[in-house]
Amino acid sequence: MMNSEKPLYKRILVKLSGEGLTNGELTIDPETLGRIAREIKGVCAMGVQVCLVLGGGNIFRGVAGATKGMDRTTADYMGMLATVMNGLALADAFRHIGIDARVLSAIPIPAVCEAVIRDKALHHLEKGRVVIFVAGTGNPYFTTDTAGILRALEMGCGALFKSTNVDGVYDKDPKKYPDAVRFNSISYADVLAKKLKVMDMAAIALARESKLPIVVFNQSKSGLLKQVVCGQGVFSQIVE
Repeated sequence: MMNSEKPLYKRILVKLSGEGLTNGELTIDPETLGRIAREIKGVCAMGVQVCLVLGGGNIFRGVAGATKGMDRTTADYMGMLATVMNGLALADAFRHIGIDARVLSAIPIPAVCEAVIRDKALHHLEKGRVVIFVAGTGNPYFTTDTAGILRALEMGCGALFKSTNVDGVYDKDPKKYPDAVRFNSISYADVLAKKLKVMDMAAIALARESKLPIVVFNQSKSGLLKQVVCGQGVFSQIVE
């Protein structure tokens, strides 16, 4: 077994859902943000470079708006702006615990954050800063899951860490079915064939094409991310 303080990766991308930033009452919960920031700080302390991609579903979800009659493109852009708000809030939480974080947006908003420029993002990572990517890919019809895979590949990350509210990838929803089976490891092909709702199919297909490992873990368990980065704890891995 690997030593708990020996990470398997030099650089990772963590994909956080917008819902993971709330506590069920507040749209953006400062205590939850603080806990997430501390979890990431623990990983950074091991020498791992960390970047993140955030969802915006706690504020506005483009697909949901479109199903209620909104123009899909307009709704998706609103969803992208929601991720910017989440990114700014998380960056503030990092600064409160002494971590330098930079928010990079796929939609240019120079008054509040930097633009997504690959060399600039890599420079921040090399300087030990946490990089928070927001506004998805900057294009409608693409999810933040796909943006996560895209940014992980651009940044040369060793793996994408997908945070969820369960302990990994199951054959069916474990919250609805007590007999649901968790996979320690599963192939991209099986995820696609079984239509498992881990990430959207476009994201899984892109990860498969580039052979980017996806590690699925429960974001609510304190200290788990640090363990999983070292190959320990409970998680599922999606690989070739």
